[in-house]
Amino acid sequence: MALPPGLPVRRAALRLLDAVLRRGETLEQAEAGALGDVRKAPDRALARAIAGETLRWLTDLDALIDSATKQRLPEDAKARMVLRLMLAQTLRLETPPHAVIATGLALLEGGPRRLAHGVFSALDKLGAKLPEMPTLPERVVARWGAEKAAAIAPGLAFPPELDLALRDTAETATRAVQMGGVSLAPGHIRLPRGAAVESLADFKEGAWWVQDLAASLPARLLGPGEGRHALDLCAAPGGKTMQLAAAGWKVTALDSSKRRLELLKDNLKRTGLKASPVRADALTWEPKHRFDAILIDAPCTATGTCRRHPDVLHRIGKGQVAEMVELQRALAAKAAEWLNPGGVLVYAVCSLEAEEGEEQAAWIDAELNLTPKAITAEELPAGLAPTPEGWLRTHPGMLSEQGGLDGFFVGRWVK
Repeated sequence: MALPPGLPVRRAALRLLDAVLRRGETLEQAEAGALGDVRKAPDRALARAIAGETLRWLTDLDALIDSATKQRLPEDAKARMVLRLMLAQTLRLETPPHAVIATGLALLEGGPRRLAHGVFSALDKLGAKLPEMPTLPERVVARWGAEKAAAIAPGLAFPPELDLALRDTAETATRAVQMGGVSLAPGHIRLPRGAAVESLADFKEGAWWVQDLAASLPARLLGPGEGRHALDLCAAPGGKTMQLAAAGWKVTALDSSKRRLELLKDNLKRTGLKASPVRADALTWEPKHRFDAILIDAPCTATGTCRRHPDVLHRIGKGQVAEMVELQRALAAKAAEWLNPGGVLVYAVCSLEAEEGEEQAAWIDAELNLTPKAITAEELPAGLAPTPEGWLRTHPGMLSEQGGLDGFFVGRWVK
């Protein structure tokens, strides 16, 4: 019997989902193994979209499945995994039910096809719907608190749009019109999701690079370089390095990953911007000179990227947070030693965890020989404001009418 068209894509999506939920891998880590037999770019993108939407709405999909079964299916039961994918396709990707059934049941060869068919058909006949915004996993709500989780949820309903950072901020208004986008800050353009990056105008010429609006804020807070020396700690793949170079800083770009540092070099070559890449472990490296500014975009749990990487909602727990905290403090202590008197340190994480953000800033205040330099509203895009402490906290629910932004924490100090 001929296999239904599209089955390899659904198998790949199932492998992606299994890798995240059972092995704790990121979607990116899982792709090499999961997408091995899916060759065409559109098919690979569809497999990612099915898995991504399933993870984005997992709690609500499970609630629908549980409402249609007499006995609750185990969390890792294959029937539950397949039903999650089937419902995500019909409710989020608008795949016709007959196509969902054909490919979904084929994933359960030798398994409970009748059960899956019955549950899916019952929910389809009832006109089952998902809520307007995703329900976050219980363990995430327990960590963040109900109020914070409720504020973040609206920003997770859809994958993010495409943000670009411009090499020349003076071109912002002109390029926004030319590219059919909107700008939320100087040097920023937002385009509709789904835009093919390499086919956009002036990609090869290096006029811009992809960078979420929130990710661009830490480097903005260092201001113009005017030929002074800056260190971008944990720099690859280079978005913040390019920002600093474009702002007139002489940038040393440090990273320990050879592969990621090659990406940084490629990005510098494409944009024509200058920096000095260095491959080294920041905890053992010793600079040849001190710096007037240091930007630490510290390794973190990356829970702030959950609108583009929904797997983090299901992988990250307290153990991973604690591991990151120790590393972040060690990096901040090193950076404080490397600053010139009067030099500025910006510490940032793309995390929504207070332990990696607010609590780290309080530790820097108490333990390092640095003076807080408050972030001001005038330095931020419209709609964002500093905290009473002079820090910046963003999350995906902010600027939701304009498409939202990633979750970041940023603090700034002077030596």
